[in-house]
Amino acid sequence: MSQNQRPKSVLREWVESILVALVLAVVIRSYFIQPFKIPSGSMRMTLIEGDHLFVDKWTYGPQILPPMFWDIGQNKEGAPLLSVRWPDGMLPMTQKRLPGFRKPQRGDIVVFVYPVDPTKDFIKRLIAVGGETVSIKDGAVYINGTKVTDPRILRTYYYNRGDYGAEGQTVHVPPGYDFVMGDNSGSSYDSRYWGFVPESNIIGRADIIFWPLDRIRILQ
Repeated sequence: MSQNQRPKSVLREWVESILVALVLAVVIRSYFIQPFKIPSGSMRMTLIEGDHLFVDKWTYGPQILPPMFWDIGQNKEGAPLLSVRWPDGMLPMTQKRLPGFRKPQRGDIVVFVYPVDPTKDFIKRLIAVGGETVSIKDGAVYINGTKVTDPRILRTYYYNRGDYGAEGQTVHVPPGYDFVMGDNSGSSYDSRYWGFVPESNIIGRADIIFWPLDRIRILQ
């Protein structure tokens, strides 16, 4: 009888090991580190298409419930066959965070849920935080009327584009929101066009390129 039970116990051990590994992977991805692949050239030359990054969630404090917007398959009209979302009663938990080490700061490269379409994640550089004013003049960024000298921002020529980045325009960033732009300013669809990022939408800070091998580096 023990011989008949042994294959079952081995199978059970394999299943339990796989389940534990899956749970650990989900926990790590949700609350510590998330991989992210660069889909476009909006952050060139800091980040280029195909770069794979690690996004640090712990510095800012991870969301208690990470965003979940999964669309599976498409019908003839282009609508998803299955949409997976948190129940409405749980959505407030996606707006709350566990304690982190600090808040997002100017110059950080941040990954966030795109406010216009929450099924997409964007990556940009944080330029201004809530309560500040931001304007673009002759390619330079001015915060509260003072030119930004942070080399991570100063090295980029920012173009006057969109409804929130027009020439001669000063934009007030509302409390609880951030203003972001891409390093490749001429080809970046960012806050100049669609406005502000709620702080609760920020997933984490892009820290390290881990692939391809010749691109491995710590991000600044």
